[in-house]
Amino acid sequence: MITEGVVLEALPGATFRVKLDDNREILTYISGKMRVRRIRILPGDKVRVEMSQPGDERGRIVWRL
Repeated sequence: MITEGVVLEALPGATFRVKLDDNREILTYISGKMRVRRIRILPGDKVRVEMSQPGDERGRIVWRL
């Protein structure tokens, strides 16, 4: 499942707290291609998040909008 959200805060270890469009907050990490290309993500950025199941509390940032 892919959804969009806004980065609330950057945490240690390249993890982020993201508020999704449905007002849930989840922990996310950066996908491998974003790390390789050194794409920076800052609080306030709108991102696309991929989750394995709709009810997950964790996800992966796959795109910075």
